[in-house]
Amino acid sequence: MTHAAPALQITALAKSYGGVRALDGIDLVVRPGTVHCVLGENGAGKSTLCHAVGGSLVPDTGTLSLYGGTYAPRRPADALAAGVALVHQHFSLVPTLTVEQNLRLLRLPNLHDGLARVRDEYGLDVRLDARIEELPVAARQQVEIVKALLRAPRLLVLDEPTGVLGPAETDALLATCRSIADAGGAVVLVTHKLGEALRAGDEATVLRGGRVAGGGPLAELGTRQLVPMMIGRAADSLDPALAGAVGLAEPVAVATREAPRAAGSALALSGVTLRRPDGTHALDGVDLDIGHGEIVGIAGVEGNGQSELMALLGGSRAADSGRIALDGRDMTGAGPAARTRAGLGVVPEDRHHEGCVPELSIAENLHLGQLGRFRTWGVALDRAALARAATDAITAHGIRAPGPDAPMSALSGGNQQKVVLARELALDPLVALAAAQPTRGLDIGAVDAVHSRIREAAARGAGVLLVSAELDELLALSDRVLVAYRGRLLGPVDPRDPEARDRIGELMVGATPA
Repeated sequence: MTHAAPALQITALAKSYGGVRALDGIDLVVRPGTVHCVLGENGAGKSTLCHAVGGSLVPDTGTLSLYGGTYAPRRPADALAAGVALVHQHFSLVPTLTVEQNLRLLRLPNLHDGLARVRDEYGLDVRLDARIEELPVAARQQVEIVKALLRAPRLLVLDEPTGVLGPAETDALLATCRSIADAGGAVVLVTHKLGEALRAGDEATVLRGGRVAGGGPLAELGTRQLVPMMIGRAADSLDPALAGAVGLAEPVAVATREAPRAAGSALALSGVTLRRPDGTHALDGVDLDIGHGEIVGIAGVEGNGQSELMALLGGSRAADSGRIALDGRDMTGAGPAARTRAGLGVVPEDRHHEGCVPELSIAENLHLGQLGRFRTWGVALDRAALARAATDAITAHGIRAPGPDAPMSALSGGNQQKVVLARELALDPLVALAAAQPTRGLDIGAVDAVHSRIREAAARGAGVLLVSAELDELLALSDRVLVAYRGRLLGPVDPRDPEARDRIGELMVGATPA
């Protein structure tokens, strides 16, 4: 009996950055007609492995083969020529161009025929006339996936593709992966969410500290076997809210937090209206009042004004009308730096482009907006003091980094998120924190830490606005939940209500139950 050659075979692959061993003798086999999941915590080596397969880095040692033939890409163009398509965590789209203009940069013949094929085979459709910068993050990710599928690749590699997707978009993506595999293709799905792997995958390889910690057919593995491989502790030790947020448990029924609202308003919006370039309302007369020590969750299908609300709070967009107040102080016309100084921390949805400066060091990113603290006589930057403060933050927040002077771009997406969170939570004063999807792309242990720090911020008196597509996360952390729908905030819903989940679902489609 003749066995088909592996779609991808990796043997003894190794890669180091300075003294850090990112990959240490990786062996992996991906069979045709399968979805092979690569699991692991942030910094385990998953993205480095993807870059090696996609040709954007050359390993120090080891070999790769593709369908039985030698495969040694030296650049991304080599991978594309061999039929390997890689969808990165961070988008490679031109924001000021339309979707169609971005797709035409591929220089593929018969673009519209290709789009029709992708739509018919995978159910993926995109708005060709939309500008990338006007699309929500989930829609941008879909464009990236369509770009990859237009090339009809023999091997599709997806690096944390669901990190920016909501539940419905995630379901659609996993169905696409299965369709590709069922048609005889091969998919490498990199994810930290075990629930996704168990739903869509055939086989798995678990990385930990740059090495293979285990793996095998997912039909023979389960949570109890996979969780210890990833994090070194048993699955039944996880908090139910945490397990739900990473896709492992039954839905959380009620909130676990009970914190009385302190007197006074930490963050308030009054009659805020913001129009999109096409004239439609992104925010339509929004009123919102968050008390000191209160956590208010925002649920909703993406594209209903959540992104614009965060841009407004961060100061990158200005309201057409209305008022924003922080601790009673009018901040409507204040810029980002003034809001930071006043105590408004903002964790944006797109951490890579909006939350950090990849070219600067980790230390500088940890103290963006506060570098004046480290200047001698207001001029020279005391880099030794900056490095010491950054090292303390790296240790306290469990950031896996070569050191404080390494560029931000050297970090995995999850560790970049930890840097952004560490910086915003360290504001003094911290009057209010607005966080969008703060646990997207984070592994189990990091999600646990983020939940704890959000609770701690509220316990110290900060008002917290939490925008999340993870309903379990909202129900577990929030004192009340509002639902974004067509630029308005509906509700509130009490997370302790046994019917909270159903009521939120109704509000997400615009229903107003009695």
